[in-house]
Amino acid sequence: MAKFALLVELKAKPGKESEVEAFLEKEASLVRKEPGTLSWHAGRIEGEQGVYRVFDTFDTEAAREAHLNGEAGQELVEQADVLFSPAPKVSKLQIVAQK
Repeated sequence: MAKFALLVELKAKPGKESEVEAFLEKEASLVRKEPGTLSWHAGRIEGEQGVYRVFDTFDTEAAREAHLNGEAGQELVEQADVLFSPAPKVSKLQIVAQK
């Protein structure tokens, strides 16, 4: 059962929406290889141009840190200036209830 999560708030630079969506698809393929990431979801906020959220869950703090320091996390850092404005906001969450 997930105990930890991340919520990542993303705003694409104008005209970069298709690049952001391709980037998120690539991120999903990287995250599928992470045994400690229980779930990973990327979505576009309806009615808000270029606004995205990523939500992922983990059993342990170590798994969450491995994700942040892994290939997907590093690519987010590397692409932040190219694709997003403002910079992505990453919030660490503790799960308090779930289905």
